Amino acid sequence: MTDARPFITDYDLHLLGEGTHYRAYEQLGAHPWQADGETGVHFAVIAPNAERVSIIGDFNGWRADTTPLTRSGESGLWCGFVPGVGPGALYKYRVVSRVDGYAADKADPYGFAAELRPRTASKVWDLSRYEWGDDAWMRERGRRQAYDAPISVYEVHLGSWMRMPEEHDRWLTYRELAPRLADYARDTGFTHVELLPVTEHPFDGSWGYQTLGYYAPTSRFGTPDDFMAFVDTLHQAGIGVILDWVPAHFPSDEYGLGYFDGTHLYEHADPRQGTHPDWNTLVFNYGRPETRSFLISSALFWLDRYHVDGFRVDAVASMLYLDYGRRAGEWIPNVHGGKENLEAVDFLRTFNEWVYREYPDILTMAEESSAWPGVSRPTYLGGLGFGFKWNMGWMHDTLQHFSTDPISRGHHQDQLTSGLVHAFSENFVLPFSHDEVVHEKGSMLDKMPGDDWQKFANLRALYGFMVGYPGKKLLFMGCEFGQRREWSHDRSLDWHLLEYPPHRGLQRWVRDLNTFYRGQPALYEVDFYGAGFEWIDAGDDEQSIVSFLRKAKDTHDCVLFVCNFTPEPHANHRVGVPISGVWVEAINSDAARYGGSGQGNLGRLDAVPVPCRGRPHSLTMMLPPLSVLAFTPST
Repeated sequence: MTDARPFITDYDLHLLGEGTHYRAYEQLGAHPWQADGETGVHFAVIAPNAERVSIIGDFNGWRADTTPLTRSGESGLWCGFVPGVGPGALYKYRVVSRVDGYAADKADPYGFAAELRPRTASKVWDLSRYEWGDDAWMRERGRRQAYDAPISVYEVHLGSWMRMPEEHDRWLTYRELAPRLADYARDTGFTHVELLPVTEHPFDGSWGYQTLGYYAPTSRFGTPDDFMAFVDTLHQAGIGVILDWVPAHFPSDEYGLGYFDGTHLYEHADPRQGTHPDWNTLVFNYGRPETRSFLISSALFWLDRYHVDGFRVDAVASMLYLDYGRRAGEWIPNVHGGKENLEAVDFLRTFNEWVYREYPDILTMAEESSAWPGVSRPTYLGGLGFGFKWNMGWMHDTLQHFSTDPISRGHHQDQLTSGLVHAFSENFVLPFSHDEVVHEKGSMLDKMPGDDWQKFANLRALYGFMVGYPGKKLLFMGCEFGQRREWSHDRSLDWHLLEYPPHRGLQRWVRDLNTFYRGQPALYEVDFYGAGFEWIDAGDDEQSIVSFLRKAKDTHDCVLFVCNFTPEPHANHRVGVPISGVWVEAINSDAARYGGSGQGNLGRLDAVPVPCRGRPHSLTMMLPPLSVLAFTPST
């Protein structure tokens, strides 16, 4: 860095003032710099209501009287150059407010690195040193993440995916995790990993969802360079990296964003707007320019500096509704008297417009559980602009159906079929996420009824149905091999279970499902409109059998799914099909290699000219117990 230009220009100040500086990380925070021939660090922080701001750090004995910053006009920006300081230095801002004499030592909101909790200082870091090797991935990313591409996401919490039991159960570092996770995700057929938040956070038990370091990868697993190497390694293995990102709320720890300059700079002042009663956290005020620049810059920062491939945005429903988690009288209506958070709506639209404008080949996913219309529709059509939305309704109904004793499933067939009424109203992702295996909900295997054999058969059938159903796919770590215990962030997954055939068989099934899914355009090309799906028979509730077709853009390319959700096998079951010829039994969840009973159709069936269910031809097949079969017409 040189001093050829002012570090912060008048134009930067103008953008910060109106809340449209969406790459504010290029100026704010701590940046290695040269001024007047001296090497050091340029510090800059926004604190409009501060009386004075000083840098305290390990380079000045943490004294507040040695390194004051200078206020830049009326902008609220405080900045200064400190010679002799370099990467690795620890620092905070001593902020003394002009309001009520409030004073606190604050971590840098734009800090690029942080100390390992429970220590709370920010750390100077030079983000320009890492040399990337993922050019091939970055060139191909748009094709791999398109709406008509196969997307199967493996959701991961880095602190509990795998640990080192022989070393006091320590965490793996980013660089240790990278090759292990890349190889595993590739070998099991996933296209992406989605990381529970790696933005720096004080409390392990929040799983990262109570973030304070919106620009710092958590130091639990290494340095910023180490996290760059993590992303790089997965990209070179052909695996995309999606980050959970949390613009909904943040914790109230004194060293963080809350009451930053003795006023409510980032959050609402009124607790009816500014606190989340469910989580005891603070709510961002999306109408403030400081908040808008801070959050949108954070998103662009991870896309820019860390090459991430997109975001799953957490708790969107809590952002959209002013009464979320609140009783009558505990919230303030908007200017029209409604419960919609108009500032949050505008923020989300601006966020999506900017990230897609700057990086059109990335993706954004909303975790949004309400009936808000157009979450994944373009903003110019009145939508929120997300690329995708988690299908929470499908997840709930499907899990409820599969948790029911098979004897009673026929009375609840609508739990499998009614979702197709809304299946194409959004660009849906089908999520079996971490939220389904915590808080005494049990593991996915635990939810399945019956004896142990039936539990595994049910779970294989559930995953098979998921792959056939329209929408992109997401599965939380451990679910792919039948983790028996409920997930805990404090321990590793139970990898030793893979010593046992049922768990190995389930893992093999998920791998083969992913491989099949990625190899069949009919399963991913037409996910978001009705032309890609056709019921064959959705009304056989007496036997709990459903059958349907998935179709590619070339409608002659199709896959037939036939699902038997009872433990009773059915011989000579007739299913209508649109074309004659040989139909190959491509996958069978009851195959012995997956732990099933080994029943099936010897790999193929011949369609005969016997009409069935309005189709001119039909197949007569053996339906194994608790099974999903998929057939493809032979070419």
